[in-house]
Amino acid sequence: MKIQRIHEIEEYLKIKETATLDELCQAFNVSKNTIRRDTKYLIDKGILEKVYGGVILKNNSLVSFEHREVTKLNEKTLIAKKSAEFIEPNDYIYIDSGTTTMNILDYIDQTLPLTVITNNLDVINFAVELENVQLITIGNKYKKETRSFLELNNSDILKSLNVNKAFMASTGVSLKSGLTNSDILETRIKKAVSDKAETLFLLADDSKFDHATLSTYADLKEVDHIISGGELPSKYIEYFSQNKINLELVY
Repeated sequence: MKIQRIHEIEEYLKIKETATLDELCQAFNVSKNTIRRDTKYLIDKGILEKVYGGVILKNNSLVSFEHREVTKLNEKTLIAKKSAEFIEPNDYIYIDSGTTTMNILDYIDQTLPLTVITNNLDVINFAVELENVQLITIGNKYKKETRSFLELNNSDILKSLNVNKAFMASTGVSLKSGLTNSDILETRIKKAVSDKAETLFLLADDSKFDHATLSTYADLKEVDHIISGGELPSKYIEYFSQNKINLELVY
C-alpha cells in the first residue's frame, strides 16, 4: 500500500539518515520509478532532501524526545498511573523506553519490594533512589533521541532473567503488523523481552493505532493488557474482545 510504504521509507531514513535509491529499491522490493515517486513526495513535504544518487534526512524532521514527552501529556500520565496499579510486591518487571512508560514508577508505593529491568535512562535514574528496588539495566549503547540504551552486550542476558510483567511502548500498532518500532536495535531488545515476559502490557496513546513503522517486535495477539486513552477504532475494540485482550481506557 503506497501510503504505508511512504511512511516506512520515512522511518527507514530516520534510522539510516541517508540512502541510495538502489538501497531503497532493495529494502522495499519496488522499482526505481516507484522509489523516485515515493521519495519525491517526502522531499516535497520537506522531510527528505535529494542528493546525488539518493536522499538524506533533513535534520529538522526528527522529533526530539523532549517534544514527544509533552505531546498528549495528560493521556500519557493517566496511562502510566493505571499501569502502576498492576505492579505488586516482589514482581520482576520490565519497563520499556518511551515517553509513556518512563513515569510508571512515579505512581507505585515507593517502599514496594521490586525488581526493575530496563533500558530507559529516566527509569534508571528514578529506580536507583528506591530503597527496595533491585535494578537491572539492559543495553550498552546510549541513544540520546530516545534516552535509552541499545545493543545487548550479551545476547542471552534476557533469556536468563525472569520477567513476569513487561510494560512496553510502541511507535505504531496495527492489526496487520502488530507492535512496531522504528529502530532495529531497540526492536531486538523489545522482541527479546516480549518473548520472555509472562504477562505483556502495551502502553499506547490513541495516536499510535492504525500505524506501522519499520520493524515488528510482537504480534498483537501476544499482548495480555492494553492501556490506552482517547477514541480507538472500533475494529481494534472488536479484535481485543475476540482475542481475550484486556483493554483499559483512561480519560
